[in-house]
Amino acid sequence: MVTNIAAYHFVAIDAPGVLATRLRGWAEAGALLGTVLVAGEGINLFLAGAGAAVEEFLAQLRDDPRFAGLQVKYSHSTAQPFARLKVKVKPEIISFRRDGASPLRGRAPAVVPADLARWIAQGHDDAGKPVVLLDTRNREEVGYGTFAGALALPIDNFTELPAALEPHRDALRDATVVSFCTGGIRCEKAALWMRADGMDNVLQLDGGILGYFEQVGGQGYDGRCFVFDGRVALDPALAPLVDAGVGEAA
Repeated sequence: MVTNIAAYHFVAIDAPGVLATRLRGWAEAGALLGTVLVAGEGINLFLAGAGAAVEEFLAQLRDDPRFAGLQVKYSHSTAQPFARLKVKVKPEIISFRRDGASPLRGRAPAVVPADLARWIAQGHDDAGKPVVLLDTRNREEVGYGTFAGALALPIDNFTELPAALEPHRDALRDATVVSFCTGGIRCEKAALWMRADGMDNVLQLDGGILGYFEQVGGQGYDGRCFVFDGRVALDPALAPLVDAGVGEAA
């Protein structure tokens, strides 16, 4: 059984290249494959391998006080979903290129999965306001599944979100808007930018879709969640659409 992890953590990193080299060494020592992105604003990683090797990697990472609070989302597959290990230094751990979207200045308010599931079931938030779920992913990802009734924007890249959102701003004014994405990183940046741009009614879904699946299952969600590896997409039980090694037949 292969253990798959997804995690990101926003924290100031003065020497991203030094940290990237260290992370590569730990991953290679454990024969882990996947993608690790490092920037001055933090890290973003998707890795897979033997469970013990994954835990050793995480233990070494959390020994660094900057990452002691790293939150990790787990899933499993019978085959390795990544073809190789990629460790890259980037300007951002998810490219958005907008002012007012840096979590280093403080996180956007969040709703936890259990509370969102309750809001979906009751049809409004705890203050009685309508809830609009805003999908911050691209149209290919949305094609595999999204929350029922979610506002999905016709974008191919995350950087296109501000312009695509503009025609909807007035309609969202009196609702509680919950931004969501795969693992939380895009909806966190999007929520921060929207709040800085005057939309103070926006929250982020803590942990994204994968965190929601892990904690409460698929209540209110239609379909699967696209993931960026050979598994293609996961259902609410975190089972892969394709459970074969990269390059193998399913």
